[in-house]
Amino acid sequence: MRRVKFVIPAKRPVPGPVFERVAEALLQRRRLHMRYLTRGRRAVSERDVSPQRLVHYRSTWYLDAWCHQRERLLRFALDAIESAQVLDDKARDIPMRQVQAEMDAGYGIYAGGQPQWAVLRFDAQAALWASREQWHPEQQGRWLGAPGDSAWELRLPYVDETELVMDVLRQGPEVQVIEPASLRERVRQRHAAAAALYDASPATAPVAE
Repeated sequence: MRRVKFVIPAKRPVPGPVFERVAEALLQRRRLHMRYLTRGRRAVSERDVSPQRLVHYRSTWYLDAWCHQRERLLRFALDAIESAQVLDDKARDIPMRQVQAEMDAGYGIYAGGQPQWAVLRFDAQAALWASREQWHPEQQGRWLGAPGDSAWELRLPYVDETELVMDVLRQGPEVQVIEPASLRERVRQRHAAAAALYDASPATAPVAE
């Protein structure tokens, strides 16, 4: 083990008691009552859910569960669960094929809804790496010229653009969104907003006396 090193950046730790109760409810097929923080709305709610599976994605744990308040499958971040209690009621079992169909169709961790397709084009410099990367299990890629010496085009499905936009931005000028126009415009806006930060003078922090 001294010769193998794991580097896990941006890890969002889950409190031990929360993870234990989620795992207990999942394995014993029991419902789970939880107090959950929805970060996007900054709102806390009480929910009863039927756990279906645990998902570990990009150093973060998620729970795919049937929400009895919303009457649908939803994905919950475990680090956003403020408290959890295993109930005596049996969990509602959803066929795993249905869970996979509804939760795995989009790009990244965002699930649910009707997927649409994005087309990305990597320049020749980045194409050698991009052609070997898996962004999505259903992606489609092709060389736009001689393999290894031309641009690489990547088509992939997504439901929510949030995570896809972030991943495209990480590639900088080596990739551009070809379609759809809405995704292309969103990436352009984010690049413009980032560039604007460097057009202005940096903020001066107050000096302590």
